[in-house]
Amino acid sequence: MPHPIEVLMKTAMESIKDMVDVNTVVGAPIETPEGYVIVPVSRVSAGFAAGGTDYETARGEEEDRAGKPLPFSGGSGAGVSVHPVGFLVVGKGQIRLLPVDGNAVVGRLS
Repeated sequence: MPHPIEVLMKTAMESIKDMVDVNTVVGAPIETPEGYVIVPVSRVSAGFAAGGTDYETARGEEEDRAGKPLPFSGGSGAGVSVHPVGFLVVGKGQIRLLPVDGNAVVGRLS
């Protein structure tokens, strides 16, 4: 039987796996009527933490050492952050990367 902390960690990692896959980093291509293909690209960051402890009950150590497992208390958490990086534009014999940052679009307009 796995230790409870293993179960907590496995559950959290499976949840992250369900949220983030390759399609999160490189999005589905979008075709325009003009013949261009636009592919969104993102940066993905993930964080994970888990912890727990076995603790003695009010019964005392003697009973706990008599073969009964100690109670377990623990928790886990995870977070995912997705930031757009840019768009790959493919068409008419060219490939361009249009970055997504504050000044890139304004610089192209002038």
